[in-house]
Amino acid sequence: MKLLTIKNLNISDKEGQAIIKNVDLNIYNQSLNVIIGESGAGKSLTVKAILNHLPTQLHMSFDEFKMQGQNTSGIKQLLGKHIGYISQNYAQSFNEYTRLDKQLIAIYRYHFNVSKDNALKKIKKALTWVNLNDESIINKYSFQLSGGQLERVNIASVLMLDPELIIADEPVSALDVSVQSQVLNILKDLQDEFKLSYLFIAHDLSVVKYISDVVGVMYLGNMVEIASHKEIYDEPLHPYTQALISSIPQFNQEKKDRVILQGELPSASHPPKGCPFQTRCPLVQEKCKIEKPKLVEL
Repeated sequence: MKLLTIKNLNISDKEGQAIIKNVDLNIYNQSLNVIIGESGAGKSLTVKAILNHLPTQLHMSFDEFKMQGQNTSGIKQLLGKHIGYISQNYAQSFNEYTRLDKQLIAIYRYHFNVSKDNALKKIKKALTWVNLNDESIINKYSFQLSGGQLERVNIASVLMLDPELIIADEPVSALDVSVQSQVLNILKDLQDEFKLSYLFIAHDLSVVKYISDVVGVMYLGNMVEIASHKEIYDEPLHPYTQALISSIPQFNQEKKDRVILQGELPSASHPPKGCPFQTRCPLVQEKCKIEKPKLVEL
């Protein structure tokens, strides 16, 4: 069953040039969805649109934005209680001059009309969900915690609001490799326990293979391929997806031919005519310079 539906999402700059073009997103209950692509592909901008955090000079439009059980054409109504956000820079999620317990209590009471004591009980419970069983940890300041501890507090601050969907923008990219696996395992376990759905933005394709159910591939503001993680990794169809997958290091496996892309990513607001990938595609044909291919279901 669909949890979130976004149809025909478009984002344009102040000159009216399209940056994100006709993106559709369907997120199903208890699924872990990942958007991949190079820097500048439009991944984080798409997430900012869902979170209503777009820079003021950008303009957004969509034909439909709907969450299961929430009939709304807007976004703000869904944030907090229904949609949670785990930012890429977890250190900036907290004020280093205020103790963590005071910050977490303020966040919880902003959304729920409860006493400080009841808020603190829910916060301590959420900390156990992310394997932080030492309650005294929230009596500290953010700079007194390790990166892994602070990221888990960050995740707890989202979980305590009981969201249905959690959006995470590169949630483990700033952590050590050993800590990354711990955090990812926690997120996977929480998905099963609380029937959560996720939307991840990711660069590490080996991580994507481990955690994802559905993968969307973006290039220059366009969604060029969407499939299950098995289909994306075993049989990618779009030449851009093939290039991304071929870049993953292979150990103790049959070596695949590496697809190396030439040239830089063009400007999203001034893309090439025809197919946006035609300037870097190893399979380019003359019609690619005239006609933009449509995303079709196979």
